[in-house]
Amino acid sequence: MAKITNRFWFQLHGWFSLPVWIVFCFVCLTGTVSVISHELTWLTNSSARAMNPENLPEKSMPELIKIVEQAYPTAKVSTGMNFEPYLVNAIIFTDSDKPFAIAYVNQYTGEIQEINQGITFINFMRSLHGWLLFPWQNSYSVGYYLVCAMAIVMLGALITGLIVYKGFLKAFTQPKLRVNQGKKTFLSDLHRLAGVWSLWFLLLMSLTGLWYLVQAVLWQNDVEIDPHAPIIAETVIPQSNGSLPTQPYTLSDALVIAKKQFPDFRATYITPPEHNRDTYKLYGEGDYVFYDQYSYGVMVNPWTGNIEGTRTPDEMNTLQTLSHIANPLHYGTIGGIWTKIIWFVFGILLTGMSITGFLMWGERTFKAGRKQSLVAEEFSDKNLTNDASPTTLNQQEVH
Repeated sequence: MAKITNRFWFQLHGWFSLPVWIVFCFVCLTGTVSVISHELTWLTNSSARAMNPENLPEKSMPELIKIVEQAYPTAKVSTGMNFEPYLVNAIIFTDSDKPFAIAYVNQYTGEIQEINQGITFINFMRSLHGWLLFPWQNSYSVGYYLVCAMAIVMLGALITGLIVYKGFLKAFTQPKLRVNQGKKTFLSDLHRLAGVWSLWFLLLMSLTGLWYLVQAVLWQNDVEIDPHAPIIAETVIPQSNGSLPTQPYTLSDALVIAKKQFPDFRATYITPPEHNRDTYKLYGEGDYVFYDQYSYGVMVNPWTGNIEGTRTPDEMNTLQTLSHIANPLHYGTIGGIWTKIIWFVFGILLTGMSITGFLMWGERTFKAGRKQSLVAEEFSDKNLTNDASPTTLNQQEVH
């Protein structure tokens, strides 16, 4: 009975991955590249580098937005984004001849180093990994669900692998990688060794992937995770001779107000008001390591300077907490470049495991098919021999 059970788990372990091997491997590979997409951008695009040879102080986001507005007087800035210190800030705007443009502005020198009117490498890799570039319609994408379903595949392979490989604990104290006993033995040892040392990573990717699946269902059913920014009451907006006066509070003022509210606040995503009843929306990071760069939020009234709404990790409910810790855990941004390197290495291991698993399955399938073919040939030869026996010939003559 134990032998049958082990065989069952072994087959189930294989079938958790093999039917969708190409998709699973592709998702793992693109995710691995996405982890270091910022660093690859820095290496391949000199315009994205925030060089600071004179050791200048960092300019604020409102200053950088003003630089873009001065360079393009008819432009309308919609977003300002801050990344790692070694990458330039991104100011997103539209203009008469630019339906969508991203200004790469050096936050130290204030120089506009590039105007990008297409998709960036970072966005391309995140989109390719996140939903395989499938289109979105009404908060729904087939590709997003397909990628999220890989979390079920990964978790199933993890659980069945642990059941099949009962001595996996020995791989920590007595790692075994036999390179001189044939291809099959080498692949098997490599697959098991990588799997055991990647247990924590497999579990982390599975759990965050399952959350993304839950999040997709919530999106599709119009369930709000983070509430929308409040709308300013119409009575608050002053009127002067039928014309709308200039908003007394600028984006710089709003940033000062946000830092007074949260002393450790570092703005990473800023949007000016889109209309008269809209607020300055400032999102950023604070002193919580496991939360993303949008976990803090301050919405400032441009007419009164009042704070209309805030977002902090302390005030988040369960769904909001999961939403803001999933990305740092999934992409390894919790500790900067060093955790990214660790996530990248284990991402390579995970991709390699999918390949070695497929190679082992292919070799077993080929051998099983060859053995079955040999058995069939042997059976056919025996039938021919029996048909040609003297007894058979005599019987044929009698009849």
